[in-house]
Amino acid sequence: MRRLLSLLGLIGLTMGSSPASSEISYQVLSFDQLDGWDKDDHDAALRVFRNTCIDMYGPDWNALCALAHDMDDGRAFFELMFRPVLMEDGQEMLFTGYFEPELEGSRYPGGRFRWPVYRMPGEAQNRPWLSRREILTSGVMDGRGLEIAWVDDPVELFFLQIQGSGRIRLDDGSVVRVGYAGKNGHEYRSVGQELVRRGVYQSHQVSAQVIKNWVRRNPVDGQELLFHNPSYVFFREVSEVPAELGPLGAMNRSITPMRSVAVDPDIVRLGSPVWIEKDGKGPMRRLMIAQDTGSAIKGAQRADIFVGTGDEAGRRAGRLRDPGRMAVLMPIQRAYALLPESVQ
Repeated sequence: MRRLLSLLGLIGLTMGSSPASSEISYQVLSFDQLDGWDKDDHDAALRVFRNTCIDMYGPDWNALCALAHDMDDGRAFFELMFRPVLMEDGQEMLFTGYFEPELEGSRYPGGRFRWPVYRMPGEAQNRPWLSRREILTSGVMDGRGLEIAWVDDPVELFFLQIQGSGRIRLDDGSVVRVGYAGKNGHEYRSVGQELVRRGVYQSHQVSAQVIKNWVRRNPVDGQELLFHNPSYVFFREVSEVPAELGPLGAMNRSITPMRSVAVDPDIVRLGSPVWIEKDGKGPMRRLMIAQDTGSAIKGAQRADIFVGTGDEAGRRAGRLRDPGRMAVLMPIQRAYALLPESVQ
């Protein structure tokens, strides 16, 4: 899911730009130095790796992908063909979580289904186009057949735009998945930061759920708060992905809950296995695959874990903000090529 912002971006706690590669230090580790490595389900990680390795370029990656489809022993595959590399840029490790929202909706307006999910109109490609307020109050979208569906909650629709994709469970029992199609060209403004600026909350109190609750308690002021963000996202139907599979990641393949992670692609190659040592509440030691990106995910020690779909996944993702360590598994020759000659 090519998300516009992670939950951190929503509340205004984004990281800075990626450091230059010359500012990153590299340390090749042994698998014995990975805490909990021997206890993970490496076969599960291998299955996820297979999903996207076919889209990685380079003779070594092509050979590894072919081998991955021939081997059944995940641990043996990763230990034989990779070496863990700890990459550091002076920033503390930060793990966060993201999820795929699931909304209630209908193909037709009426009753509680009053808020449209729009396709992108052609003139919106001439950016910047109209602001969020203008799109929703001027009538410019009316009568053009641009509605994919109507949903029952404008606040959840706003958060669907933040995540950039999601599922809509329709009143006829079917499910439609929507993905990012484009936006109106206006810069995103954090509604969480705006609540802090107004003195409603302190920065440590702001979360996605806090914002949702405040908007619902204050419908008039809440609508104005959402208008504070002039950016508006349009969607497309993602019919090529069955509803039972995960959403599309940055590699245009379905991602897997608790095995797919978003990284900074300027530092970590998409498709690479990454070893996660998440501390804090609910420590996690797990091999994941870097299959997604996010505009708030910048730096060598920065990762966003895909938690899953729906409200419970959203609550879990919103609570995830922990320190730890991440090592990238690289093909052996690539790993050692990163080291200075003095330590090779």
